[in-house]
Amino acid sequence: MNTHGVSAPSNPPSDQASNPTSGGYFDAASTEPLHPAAREVILTAVDEGWADPARLYGSARRSRMLLDNAREIVAAVIGCRPDEVAFTASGTQAVHLGVLGTALAAGTDRPTADRDPVAVVVSAVEHSSVLQAAVHLERLGTTTATRQVGVDRHGRVDAGEFGKAVDDGTVLACLQAANHEVGTLQPVDEVDVRGVPLLVDAAQAVGRVPLPRQWSLLTASAHKWGGPAGVGVLAVRKGLRWRSPLPDDEREVGRVPGFENVPGALAAAAALRARWEESTTLAARQRELIDHIRARVPRLLDDVDVVGHPTLRLPHLVTFSCLYVEGQALVTELDRAGFAISSGSSCTASTLRPSHVLAAMGALTHGNVRVSLTREATRDDVDRFLTAVVDVVTRLRTELAGL
Repeated sequence: MNTHGVSAPSNPPSDQASNPTSGGYFDAASTEPLHPAAREVILTAVDEGWADPARLYGSARRSRMLLDNAREIVAAVIGCRPDEVAFTASGTQAVHLGVLGTALAAGTDRPTADRDPVAVVVSAVEHSSVLQAAVHLERLGTTTATRQVGVDRHGRVDAGEFGKAVDDGTVLACLQAANHEVGTLQPVDEVDVRGVPLLVDAAQAVGRVPLPRQWSLLTASAHKWGGPAGVGVLAVRKGLRWRSPLPDDEREVGRVPGFENVPGALAAAAALRARWEESTTLAARQRELIDHIRARVPRLLDDVDVVGHPTLRLPHLVTFSCLYVEGQALVTELDRAGFAISSGSSCTASTLRPSHVLAAMGALTHGNVRVSLTREATRDDVDRFLTAVVDVVTRLRTELAGL
């Protein structure tokens, strides 16, 4: 690819020496190590994209050109117009801006006593940023209810049931492209939202699998696909009523106030372009490795439940639950064995609260392990991990039985 003078290799090397997390890092769903394409671009981008893109002099125009180019690349991958793409400080901020801005633009920011009841419809397994933004609207008095649509045992919503939850009083519907904890793909293009704006959280799907076509707003996070942290994406379709929930900005640079992170945006775009070009080959390799884990874990250990849809899922992710073992102990002991994994809610593990996703599925909420592979993961890495899991789970169960 060529970003107006800032180049990245079209076939980036998969040199593990450049990635210190390779081998035992199995938490790509939390954050993916920096893609070689981003590493190639970011230093040059810092040198060439440092000026304020809102100004009119030469170096500023250069920054604006680089920023516009980053938008073009992202737009091409997610399937929209470049002027529909805005860069945010994170995927969470993108979600918050999308949810709050759509509700405000719907004209519902007046006291609830003066209007008919209005609601936001969400799936029960949405990312916490979506669920909390919906709750925040209720606290503000912008909406009167959040309607949660349940999921089946695989974590997938029924398209018909989701559509039934949307009515004339709905200001926004939210349905993720793929679940962040179990990898299940959602039937976004099959739901009928009856003209209501639809926000799709695509953080786990962008750069990995084909994206839904039916969306009004789409959010994503660069560090999930190997871009730098601190860069999110908010795409808003032309014609959608949206109003910033933030104070006005005299810069008038778009939906997100302040000085854009031009080097970060460009590195994120470079990583996304390279990731999308390799996605078919990479997905096939990762799916084979995940299939191996899904098949072997129940054979190697008793009382193990592999969750998530068996086929309609992300290629790089699997979650399984082990009875009689605490998730936190699994994380700690596997870390000692050289493997980084997550357990419980992907964003609330530090609080030790049970996963709302697993609870909504009716799955075991303790003793669960989420494995999500990086682009460098190999069969040898996976086999070493399986050996470690068997050793750790067996030892922890033995210790528990001896208490």
